[in-house]
Amino acid sequence: MDKIIEIQDIHKTYRMGDIAVPVLKGISLFVGRGEMVALMGSSGSGKSTLMNILGCLDRPTSGVYKLDGELMSNLSADQRAMVRNRKLGFVFQSFNLLPRTSALDNVAMPLTYTAGHLSEKEARRRAAEMLARVGLGERLDHEPSQLSGGQQQRVAIARALINQPPLILADEPTGNLDSRTSEEVLAMFQTLHQQEGITIIMVTHDPQVARHAQRVIYIHDGLIVDRLPGQDDNQAEVRP
Repeated sequence: MDKIIEIQDIHKTYRMGDIAVPVLKGISLFVGRGEMVALMGSSGSGKSTLMNILGCLDRPTSGVYKLDGELMSNLSADQRAMVRNRKLGFVFQSFNLLPRTSALDNVAMPLTYTAGHLSEKEARRRAAEMLARVGLGERLDHEPSQLSGGQQQRVAIARALINQPPLILADEPTGNLDSRTSEEVLAMFQTLHQQEGITIIMVTHDPQVARHAQRVIYIHDGLIVDRLPGQDDNQAEVRP
């Protein structure tokens, strides 16, 4: 399998004064190119810390992380920022949209960091195309306050896709949405995965979200486990 993500024996320890607080305690896993994977665990399990490392927002204390065949573990903050701009798209629970900015300009914003050679007209054309792809072609000029939660998350997905990254990281992407809207957003992720071949990793504590993935990786107390506490064999049949 062509691996887009490969991590080996990742540890992350934070320091609080003289006290060492281990959060990740030796994580090894891989994600194949084109997979849709859920990273599932309860609050405090270490899944957000792992997501930050996968997203090049943080670096491990020790261990090896390769993204798209490139070693990430030892990169500087500036080098990690370049990787994020080129290879990663992020979707967050809280949408993280600029409040007094149109949907079109929210989506076009990443291009200012990665495609400075584009004219403003071309950047806006690309953003309009991306919004049309997520079903918001009629909402280009609407600000976030004029959009529903589901529509705001669609804008966030369009923004994550604008640089055509090979990998999307979605952190609790339906956490602020009702159940019906959640299903619509998750169905959109599945369509993007199936039609575009984009690799998607969703961090979630919700089994209903995780079941939309091809594969579920369970994390508990900083380690990859076969099942979460309280799960039976049927619930945990998808292995890491």
